[in-house]
Amino acid sequence: MNPSYTASILVVEDDPQQLKLYSQALTGYRLTCVSSVTAALLVLEAEVPDVILLDHVLEGGELGAKLLPRIKQLAAHVPIIIISGTLELEEQLEALQGPDHASYVLKKPVQLQKLRDTVKTALDECGFGEMVRAMRSLERAEQIATSERERLFTERLARQHELLKRLRGTSQKPNISQLAEDCRVDRRTIRRDLQDLVNRGQLPSIVIEGELAD
Repeated sequence: MNPSYTASILVVEDDPQQLKLYSQALTGYRLTCVSSVTAALLVLEAEVPDVILLDHVLEGGELGAKLLPRIKQLAAHVPIIIISGTLELEEQLEALQGPDHASYVLKKPVQLQKLRDTVKTALDECGFGEMVRAMRSLERAEQIATSERERLFTERLARQHELLKRLRGTSQKPNISQLAEDCRVDRRTIRRDLQDLVNRGQLPSIVIEGELAD
């Protein structure tokens, strides 16, 4: 049995009890846990996760919401979920606005089912998916001069996003022929898409190791 192709979550939290709760709630995801934004930035320089879970009050007095610009510099497309019991309403709204905004703010004590649902929505609809929708919107509005190459690039990103959603949580080798048929492209295109996703760290290398299922 192959390991399942799970999404990765960077958890920035300095409370061991909270980390234990998150580990229980997010079973099935690959978690990397650090206790400060400083440590998180080092992780992001080496590997970009699919979602960032960010506590507001951290080790050494760091405030997660105030450090969003530094995180966005390294991972602008990654959805961020802030969890805080201290942010006032105005501060929550500020964290959700502007170019360096978070995708969600959840209040402590966070309901675990709410956390699971929010992470899934962030994976499926925010970040990568949001970027694809924005590019398509710009094309429709004709606010960019869309060449055939640019259009194909947008379609490739959209297809890769769908592949990610389809493969996450499974443990079977991708069926290239079926994926090609469903996406209405040839098998070579699907193989290239999978290679791109592996290169970006969004799928494990096992996806393209050896002979892929036909």
